[in-house]
Amino acid sequence: MDIKCKRIVGGVTKGKLLFSEQPLNFLAMLNVKTGKINNINHDLNDQTLKNNILVFPNAIGSSVGAYTIFSLKNNNTSPNGIICTNSVDITTASGCAISNIPLVHINENNLKLLKTHCKENGKHGSSEKVILDAEKEFIIFCEDKSI
Repeated sequence: MDIKCKRIVGGVTKGKLLFSEQPLNFLAMLNVKTGKINNINHDLNDQTLKNNILVFPNAIGSSVGAYTIFSLKNNNTSPNGIICTNSVDITTASGCAISNIPLVHINENNLKLLKTHCKENGKHGSSEKVILDAEKEFIIFCEDKSI
């Protein structure tokens, strides 16, 4: 099953989905050396972005968060890709652009399909493996479990 998305920053990557229902403040909530989210009030507290594909509504807080995304990339602790579910904000877009991290937006109906597929396959959070093809504007579920 493939899910349509809208390209914001091009590229192709693969990884495990890491879902959040909450916005993320890249500047205040992340450890750039480890890629871990360090906010006890966030649903991804203690989770790492490294090698995952972050699925979240949008960023909040300072626009300096774009440089946090860049620092994550330079420290090899960044997500492989990002999927925004609410809106694509300037912090996430510019951070992904300067870091060459694929970024897409999915609408509400496609987000429901994404979540439904993961639930039907008994997977949630960071266990569902996908290819994020921002160039062709598709999220592709992987049969290959070696990702």
